[in-house]
Amino acid sequence: MTEHEHVRVAVIGSGFGGLGAAVRLRREGITDFVVLERASSVGGTWRDNSYPGCACDVPSHLYSFSFAPNPDWPRTFSGQEHIRAYLEHVADAFRLRPHIRFDSEVERMTWDPERLRWNIETVSGSLSADVVISATGPLSDPKIPDIPGLESFPGKVFHSARWDHDYDLTGKRVAMVGTGASAIQIVPAIQPKVGSLTLFQRTPPWVMPRVDRAISGAERLLHKRLPFTTQARRGLLWGIRELQVQAFTKHPNQLGFVERLAKGNMARAVKDPALRAKLTPDYRIGCKRILLSSEYYPALTRPNVDVVASGLREIRGNTLVAADGSEAEVDAIVFGTGFRVTDMPIAERVVGADGRTLAESWKDGMESLRGASAAGFPNWMTIIGPNTGLGNSSMILMIESQLNYMADYLRQLDVLEVPPGPRGTGGGRAALDARPSAVHAWNRRVQDRMRRTVWNTGGCTSWYMDANGRNTTIWPGTTSEFRRATRRVDLAEYEVLRAGAPEETADRAGRPEVTA
Repeated sequence: MTEHEHVRVAVIGSGFGGLGAAVRLRREGITDFVVLERASSVGGTWRDNSYPGCACDVPSHLYSFSFAPNPDWPRTFSGQEHIRAYLEHVADAFRLRPHIRFDSEVERMTWDPERLRWNIETVSGSLSADVVISATGPLSDPKIPDIPGLESFPGKVFHSARWDHDYDLTGKRVAMVGTGASAIQIVPAIQPKVGSLTLFQRTPPWVMPRVDRAISGAERLLHKRLPFTTQARRGLLWGIRELQVQAFTKHPNQLGFVERLAKGNMARAVKDPALRAKLTPDYRIGCKRILLSSEYYPALTRPNVDVVASGLREIRGNTLVAADGSEAEVDAIVFGTGFRVTDMPIAERVVGADGRTLAESWKDGMESLRGASAAGFPNWMTIIGPNTGLGNSSMILMIESQLNYMADYLRQLDVLEVPPGPRGTGGGRAALDARPSAVHAWNRRVQDRMRRTVWNTGGCTSWYMDANGRNTTIWPGTTSEFRRATRRVDLAEYEVLRAGAPEETADRAGRPEVTA
């Protein structure tokens, strides 16, 4: 990229959110944009997570764009390689590659209040943009706990999202730290080949069977020849999950039936009562994400697997010491300890209108307007922002809703940037900055609804909560509710900024008004 390149829109990241934004920009007739990607290929979390057994826990036909249906999914729950191939296909089919700048990690983004634009510094050069769409995603930066002695461990250490495929686990003594969505896929995938596997389980998850199967050739042919059958399949999967939402958000006690099913699933696979006791959660199902696996429990019963019902406390050479005092000698440590979700690193690199970083603005907890706009950061939007996560459905549905909001945001800017009128008011370069009052009002409503959800009342500690105990990640409603809430931009929720006209302010209707 050239030193003084300027674009209308800069998109950060090329996972589902970034590629989706790029497709929508082209559909809106906007071609003056770039996608800045820190890696050398597209895919986001589905590129970075390539650990053994990696697959999606949302059905394939729902975990894909509505505007890019895939009639050729090979399984009902697709593996990482198939999802990554799908994203590569999207990049090609919608002619996005000319817009993508690979190996261009963003180091800093600074708002220029005079020119109403973002100055962006990347490892491959600098540029500026009128609007920034941040689609880095919450599951992009691994989190490894600060364990005393880890730096002096003589063996191999890596996170599930940075799997070292050159390291052969065959016959090795391996420690798996964590029992989240990645761990329950890794454990059964590596158990047959390792010499021994020690699972450090701080909190047991609720696990339901994953009813996965190959999609037959006849089904795939039907979906190709009759596209409406793909849409019908997707619609059915969506509708079932919409009906489930009330149990999570309004009536957590209704989940008792699901809890009994989960306990029955465990009892069928785990006959040892002592092991079963270790694996039985003491919180309401749904408080943490319900995990899907038909292989996890059977793998834990194998003779080369030991479940330590305690977190990892310290490391002494090759010896791992749990919080309960038990010890294990290992050759390798695999961390399945999640990501920096409530303190996303990208926030440390975004400098807003008042000179503060987004991380500083969010020091008491993330919050944004409709999951997209943060006060003090004009013309900057997130895809999968605060309180847009889901506990039971497909994030692609939420992403597409945010793309609707992004598209209307850009339309509103186009209307505001008409040529100046004869009296010199209005027109010219414009930017939208979310009003703090609108951001706070939106988040009060979200947090009020959150109070009775299973995520807040279920008795667990989860990555949904930030350091202050506030749920800043999950959306406490249906995907259709969120779609309605993000269908259009309400200019009353924004201040309109004008280039070169500091005396102008925006009234509550979003129209500029010249002050005396």
